Amino acid sequence: MVGKFSDPSVPGDRETAHAWVEQWEIVTRPPTAALLTACAAVLITIAGLVIAWSLRPPAVPDPGAATPQDELRCGATACRSVVKQEVGVDSVELVVGEGAGRIWTSGASGPNVFELTIASSGARIDGSSLQCVDAEVAVCLVRGEVGGEVLGEVLVRRSGAWTRAQVPYVASGAYLALHDVDQDAVADVVAVQRACKVDADCGRWFAQVFSPAGGELGCTPVVREAESLPGWPTVTPDPSDLRQCGA
Repeated sequence: MVGKFSDPSVPGDRETAHAWVEQWEIVTRPPTAALLTACAAVLITIAGLVIAWSLRPPAVPDPGAATPQDELRCGATACRSVVKQEVGVDSVELVVGEGAGRIWTSGASGPNVFELTIASSGARIDGSSLQCVDAEVAVCLVRGEVGGEVLGEVLVRRSGAWTRAQVPYVASGAYLALHDVDQDAVADVVAVQRACKVDADCGRWFAQVFSPAGGELGCTPVVREAESLPGWPTVTPDPSDLRQCGA
Protein backbone atom coordinates (compact mmCIF):
# COMPACT_ATOMS: atom_id res chain seq x y z
CA MET A 1 0.00 0.00 0.00
CA VAL A 2 1.44 3.37 -1.04
CA GLY A 3 1.53 5.98 1.72
CA LYS A 4 -0.39 9.22 1.25
CA PHE A 5 1.42 12.56 1.77
CA SER A 6 -0.33 15.23 3.77
CA ASP A 7 -1.16 18.57 2.14
CA PRO A 8 -0.17 21.43 4.47
CA SER A 9 -2.78 23.69 2.81
CA VAL A 10 -5.54 21.56 4.28
CA PRO A 11 -6.16 22.32 7.98
CA GLY A 12 -6.27 18.70 9.04
CA ASP A 13 -3.20 17.89 7.03
CA ARG A 14 -1.36 20.93 8.48
CA GLU A 15 -1.83 19.62 12.00
CA THR A 16 -0.67 16.19 10.89
CA ALA A 17 2.48 17.71 9.31
CA HIS A 18 3.29 19.69 12.45
CA ALA A 19 2.96 16.52 14.48
CA TRP A 20 5.40 14.70 12.19
CA VAL A 21 7.94 17.55 12.46
CA GLU A 22 7.71 17.68 16.22
CA GLN A 23 8.13 13.90 16.42
CA TRP A 24 11.16 14.05 14.07
CA GLU A 25 12.83 16.78 16.14
CA ILE A 26 12.26 14.78 19.30
CA VAL A 27 13.91 11.74 17.72
CA THR A 28 16.90 13.50 16.07
CA ARG A 29 17.70 16.32 18.50
CA PRO A 30 20.15 15.15 21.24
CA PRO A 31 19.13 15.96 24.78
CA THR A 32 20.72 19.08 26.31
CA ALA A 33 22.17 17.08 29.19
CA ALA A 34 23.96 14.74 26.75
CA LEU A 35 25.48 17.72 24.91
CA LEU A 36 26.75 19.20 28.16
CA THR A 37 28.22 15.86 29.23
CA ALA A 38 30.06 15.45 25.89
CA CYS A 39 31.49 18.98 26.04
CA ALA A 40 32.67 18.42 29.60
CA ALA A 41 34.37 15.16 28.57
CA VAL A 42 36.23 16.92 25.74
CA LEU A 43 37.38 19.70 28.08
CA ILE A 44 38.55 17.19 30.68
CA THR A 45 40.53 15.26 28.02
CA ILE A 46 42.22 18.43 26.75
CA ALA A 47 43.07 19.52 30.29
CA GLY A 48 44.57 16.09 30.99
CA LEU A 49 46.77 16.29 27.89
CA VAL A 50 48.00 19.76 28.87
CA ILE A 51 48.85 18.62 32.41
CA ALA A 52 50.60 15.49 31.11
CA TRP A 53 52.71 17.59 28.71
CA SER A 54 53.69 20.04 31.46
CA LEU A 55 54.70 17.19 33.80
CA ARG A 56 56.78 15.27 31.24
CA PRO A 57 60.37 14.53 32.38
CA PRO A 58 63.12 16.67 30.84
CA ALA A 59 64.74 15.26 27.73
CA VAL A 60 67.86 13.24 28.48
CA PRO A 61 70.74 14.36 26.23
CA ASP A 62 72.20 11.75 23.92
CA PRO A 63 75.46 10.65 25.56
CA GLY A 64 76.94 10.27 22.09
CA ALA A 65 76.16 13.84 21.10
CA ALA A 66 79.22 16.07 21.20
CA THR A 67 79.27 19.76 22.02
CA PRO A 68 79.24 21.65 18.71
CA GLN A 69 82.79 22.47 17.78
CA ASP A 70 82.07 26.17 17.25
CA GLU A 71 81.26 26.39 20.98
CA LEU A 72 84.75 25.22 21.98
CA ARG A 73 86.90 27.96 23.44
CA CYS A 74 90.68 28.06 23.09
CA GLY A 75 91.85 30.66 25.54
CA ALA A 76 90.05 33.95 24.97
CA THR A 77 88.99 33.11 21.41
CA ALA A 78 86.91 30.52 19.62
CA CYS A 79 88.80 27.46 18.44
CA ARG A 80 89.66 27.08 14.76
CA SER A 81 90.53 23.81 13.06
CA VAL A 82 94.13 23.32 11.93
CA VAL A 83 94.40 19.66 10.92
CA LYS A 84 92.22 16.56 11.09
CA GLN A 85 93.04 12.88 10.52
CA GLU A 86 90.90 9.76 10.34
CA VAL A 87 92.03 6.95 12.67
CA GLY A 88 89.97 3.90 11.78
CA VAL A 89 86.41 4.55 13.00
CA ASP A 90 87.46 7.76 14.78
CA SER A 91 88.75 11.15 13.79
CA VAL A 92 91.30 13.29 15.60
CA GLU A 93 91.41 17.04 15.07
CA LEU A 94 93.61 19.83 16.37
CA VAL A 95 91.90 23.14 17.08
CA VAL A 96 93.68 26.23 18.33
CA GLY A 97 93.02 29.76 19.48
CA GLU A 98 95.05 32.53 21.04
CA GLY A 99 97.78 30.83 23.06
CA ALA A 100 95.76 27.64 23.65
CA GLY A 101 94.43 24.61 21.84
CA ARG A 102 92.38 21.43 22.08
CA ILE A 103 92.61 17.90 20.73
CA TRP A 104 89.14 16.89 19.58
CA THR A 105 88.32 13.20 19.05
CA SER A 106 85.01 11.91 17.69
CA GLY A 107 83.54 8.79 16.13
CA ALA A 108 82.81 5.35 17.51
CA SER A 109 84.79 6.08 20.68
CA GLY A 110 82.54 9.05 21.41
CA PRO A 111 83.40 12.75 21.68
CA ASN A 112 86.40 13.75 23.78
CA VAL A 113 88.26 17.01 24.25
CA PHE A 114 91.83 17.12 25.58
CA GLU A 115 93.90 20.18 26.33
CA LEU A 116 96.64 20.77 23.76
CA THR A 117 99.39 21.38 26.29
CA ILE A 118 102.20 22.09 23.83
CA ALA A 119 100.18 24.99 22.39
CA SER A 120 100.09 26.52 25.85
CA SER A 121 103.89 26.15 25.90
CA GLY A 122 104.17 28.21 22.73
CA ALA A 123 104.63 25.42 20.18
CA ARG A 124 103.55 26.27 16.63
CA ILE A 125 100.63 24.09 15.50
CA ASP A 126 100.21 23.60 11.75
CA GLY A 127 99.14 21.01 9.19
CA SER A 128 102.14 18.81 9.94
CA SER A 129 101.57 18.74 13.70
CA LEU A 130 99.44 15.57 13.78
CA GLN A 131 100.61 12.03 13.04
CA CYS A 132 98.44 9.00 13.80
CA VAL A 133 98.99 5.27 13.37
CA ASP A 134 95.84 3.15 13.39
CA ALA A 135 96.07 -0.33 14.94
CA GLU A 136 94.44 -2.36 17.69
CA VAL A 137 96.24 0.11 19.94
CA ALA A 138 96.14 3.37 17.98
CA VAL A 139 98.62 6.17 18.67
CA CYS A 140 98.45 9.86 17.76
CA LEU A 141 101.42 12.19 18.18
CA VAL A 142 100.88 15.95 18.34
CA ARG A 143 104.03 18.00 17.78
CA GLY A 144 105.07 21.60 17.35
CA GLU A 145 108.29 23.59 17.09
CA VAL A 146 109.34 26.22 19.61
CA GLY A 147 112.78 27.71 20.21
CA GLY A 148 114.61 25.28 17.92
CA GLU A 149 113.14 22.21 19.65
CA VAL A 150 110.07 20.10 18.91
CA LEU A 151 107.60 19.48 21.73
CA GLY A 152 105.17 16.57 21.60
CA GLU A 153 102.34 14.80 23.39
CA VAL A 154 100.60 11.51 22.66
CA LEU A 155 97.06 10.12 22.74
CA VAL A 156 96.50 6.36 22.83
CA ARG A 157 93.29 4.48 22.00
CA ARG A 158 92.89 1.14 23.76
CA SER A 159 89.65 -0.88 23.81
CA GLY A 160 87.81 1.95 22.05
CA ALA A 161 88.80 4.69 24.54
CA TRP A 162 91.28 7.55 24.06
CA THR A 163 93.65 8.50 26.88
CA ARG A 164 96.63 10.76 27.17
CA ALA A 165 100.13 9.36 27.62
CA GLN A 166 101.54 11.12 30.65
CA VAL A 167 105.07 11.65 29.29
CA PRO A 168 105.72 14.88 27.37
CA TYR A 169 108.37 14.65 24.67
CA VAL A 170 111.16 17.02 23.65
CA ALA A 171 113.36 16.61 20.57
CA SER A 172 116.35 18.95 20.56
CA GLY A 173 117.24 17.73 17.06
CA ALA A 174 113.95 19.08 15.62
CA TYR A 175 112.63 15.62 14.67
CA LEU A 176 109.77 13.85 16.46
CA ALA A 177 107.71 11.09 14.84
CA LEU A 178 106.04 7.69 15.28
CA HIS A 179 107.56 4.36 14.26
CA ASP A 180 107.06 0.83 15.60
CA VAL A 181 110.66 0.24 16.57
CA ASP A 182 110.26 -2.84 18.78
CA GLN A 183 107.74 -4.41 16.34
CA ASP A 184 105.01 -5.04 18.89
CA ALA A 185 102.26 -3.54 16.64
CA VAL A 186 102.18 -0.34 18.72
CA ALA A 187 103.85 2.79 17.36
CA ASP A 188 106.74 4.18 19.39
CA VAL A 189 107.97 7.78 19.65
CA VAL A 190 111.28 8.54 17.95
CA ALA A 191 113.02 11.77 18.96
CA VAL A 192 116.24 13.01 17.41
CA GLN A 193 118.50 14.64 19.98
CA ARG A 194 121.61 16.76 19.77
CA ALA A 195 124.28 15.76 22.27
CA CYS A 196 125.04 19.40 23.02
CA LYS A 197 123.25 22.56 24.08
CA VAL A 198 120.51 23.90 21.85
CA ASP A 199 122.40 27.08 20.96
CA ALA A 200 125.71 25.28 20.42
CA ASP A 201 126.99 24.21 16.99
CA CYS A 202 128.16 20.64 17.35
CA GLY A 203 128.08 17.47 15.33
CA ARG A 204 126.69 14.93 17.78
CA TRP A 205 123.26 13.42 16.95
CA PHE A 206 121.36 10.37 18.15
CA ALA A 207 117.82 8.98 18.15
CA GLN A 208 115.98 8.33 21.40
CA VAL A 209 113.01 5.91 21.39
CA PHE A 210 110.09 5.88 23.83
CA SER A 211 107.17 3.53 24.31
CA PRO A 212 103.78 5.31 24.52
CA ALA A 213 102.99 2.96 27.39
CA GLY A 214 105.75 4.72 29.29
CA GLY A 215 109.47 4.17 29.54
CA GLU A 216 112.50 4.54 27.34
CA LEU A 217 113.37 1.80 24.87
CA GLY A 218 116.90 3.07 24.24
CA CYS A 219 119.08 5.28 22.07
CA THR A 220 121.12 4.86 18.91
CA PRO A 221 124.86 5.52 18.88
CA VAL A 222 125.91 9.14 18.43
CA VAL A 223 126.74 10.15 14.85
CA ARG A 224 128.41 13.27 13.46
CA GLU A 225 125.47 14.42 11.35
CA ALA A 226 121.71 13.85 11.39
CA GLU A 227 121.78 12.40 7.88
CA SER A 228 123.71 9.43 9.24
CA LEU A 229 120.88 8.35 11.51
CA PRO A 230 119.16 5.11 10.37
CA GLY A 231 116.47 5.71 7.74
CA TRP A 232 117.01 9.48 7.48
CA PRO A 233 115.02 11.62 6.72
CA THR A 234 112.42 9.23 8.26
CA VAL A 235 114.32 7.95 11.26
CA THR A 236 113.59 4.23 11.68
CA PRO A 237 116.10 2.61 14.00
CA ASP A 238 116.22 -1.15 14.32
CA PRO A 239 115.90 -2.72 17.78
CA SER A 240 119.49 -3.94 17.36
CA ASP A 241 120.61 -0.31 16.99
CA LEU A 242 119.42 0.60 20.48
CA ARG A 243 121.42 0.65 23.65
CA GLN A 244 120.95 2.20 27.05
CA CYS A 245 120.80 5.97 26.74
CA GLY A 246 123.80 7.79 28.18
CA ALA A 247 125.99 4.68 28.09
